This record gives sequence, structure tokens and C-alpha cells, in this order.
Amino acid sequence: MTHLRYDVPLRGSSLSLGRTPLVMGILNVTPDSFSDGGSYSTIETALAQARSMVAEGADILDIGGESTRPGSDPVPVQQELDRVMPVLDALAASGSQTPVSIDTSKALVADQAVQAGASIINDVRGLQHDPEIAAVAAHHGAPVIIMHWDTERDTARDLIDEMKRWLDISIAIATQAGIAREKIILDPGFGFAKSLAENYALLRRLDELHALGFPLLVGTSRKSMLGKLLDVPPAERVAATVATTTIGYLKGGHIFRVHDVRENRDALRVAAATLYGPNGGSTENG
Repeated sequence: MTHLRYDVPLRGSSLSLGRTPLVMGILNVTPDSFSDGGSYSTIETALAQARSMVAEGADILDIGGESTRPGSDPVPVQQELDRVMPVLDALAASGSQTPVSIDTSKALVADQAVQAGASIINDVRGLQHDPEIAAVAAHHGAPVIIMHWDTERDTARDLIDEMKRWLDISIAIATQAGIAREKIILDPGFGFAKSLAENYALLRRLDELHALGFPLLVGTSRKSMLGKLLDVPPAERVAATVATTTIGYLKGGHIFRVHDVRENRDALRVAAATLYGPNGGSTENG
């Protein structure tokens, strides 16, 4: 398929989304994330990982201070701030020019993070958890990533139809708060309140979400949909992640949120070259 083109404004720049896929590197500064919990819990290790991902081709860094793995405990606002703010401050002090998204569902964390240099607010609860987070994004002019996570979905109804219905609610919250439509990115929420079969149906039918009219972020990296299928731990799910990333791109995905930047970047370059030619997928959008 031909990739739809979007330009998402950032402070002083923009994300040009189309043929050229963008890679978002995951930087969890948490002790309990399912794949890398505790690995980057100091400023030094977090900065080193950030530099490594940028060197491997990350276009965006996604920093999160609260795990959303199944069974994880909620994190108080101050604890989440204590985890993410020193890393954001250190990145700013280092002179990093790579756009940063803050992975949070809390308005206060989002507000402080954007003031510290984050460009994007990535809300896994789709602006439906903290009623103030959309207002924070609008106030700062920050783009939002709206993820689908509907724990009350009617599983007897069509998966994609139900996702569109729930996402329409989040989109309405965003626009009513004053967030411009060009600053909205959708994440279908692989692994969140979806069965194993539903995750693969979603990947197969991902292109149906283009009807909503927004760029798509695909986040399948090392997730249980791969582990349950292959019966392997998170560290051994890299090749499987690359497969889902490639399929997601072929289905029209724009941004790919991953732990393993180089492997996914290489796969995406091959996929883009296959669709658009060796130059069309890496040097131009459309």
C-alpha cells in the first residue's frame, strides 16, 4: 500500500511521516518493566542507552517512569517524576537534538516533562484516565500519542469497529481540549486488553485504522503476543519483533516503538526499499 503522509508539528521542527518509517527507542527508567526493568534506573545508564539508540538510528526517544506490564502496581506522581525528570534534565544538558516523548498518563508528569524538553506526550490510556492531560498538551502545543486500551470492550463485537468507537472518544477529548488534529497520532495498543488471537487479527487488519485519518504508531516490541506464540522470554523475541514491525510497515504504519533499534531500523529500510525503491524509502516522503 501507499503510505499516507502527515506532518506533525513539534517545537521548532516537525515529524515528517509517510514512506520513510521512524523508529522510536524505548527508554524505561523503571525497576519493573517486563523486558528491561532496572536496566536504566540511573542517570548514567539511561544516558548511555539513549546515546546508543540514537547512534543506531532512533528518530525519537520515549521515556517512561511507570510500568504498564500486567500486574504492575500504580506509581505515585512524585515517584514517577523522580524517575523521569533527572533523565530529561540530563538529556537537555547533553545537547541532544533527538525529539523526546514522555510516556505517561498523568497530567502533572506530562506538564513537567514538556517544560523539561519533551516534545510529545504518549498516553497509553488515550487521554481517558487523567482529565487534565489533554489540556496540558493543548497548553504546550505538544502532539499526543493516543493509545487504545479499552478494558470494557464488548468482545462479541468486531474488534476494529470497537477500537474505532473508543478511539473516536479519545480524539473528541483531544480536539475539545484544543489539540489540533495534525498533532494526534494513534497507537492501536498491541497487548493491551486484547487476546493473543486479537493481537494478530489487529496486525493483519491494521490498515483499516487509516480510515480514522491519523498516523499510526506500532508497538509490538518483545511483547507477550510474541512470547506466548513462540514460548520464549523477552530477550529472545527480537526476530519476532522485527517480523511484526515489517508487517506493520507494510500495513501503512509510520512510527515503530522498539527496544532493539538497529535490528528494526534495518528491517524497515529493506521494507521501504521494497515498496518504493532503494532511495524512495529512505530519502523522501510521500
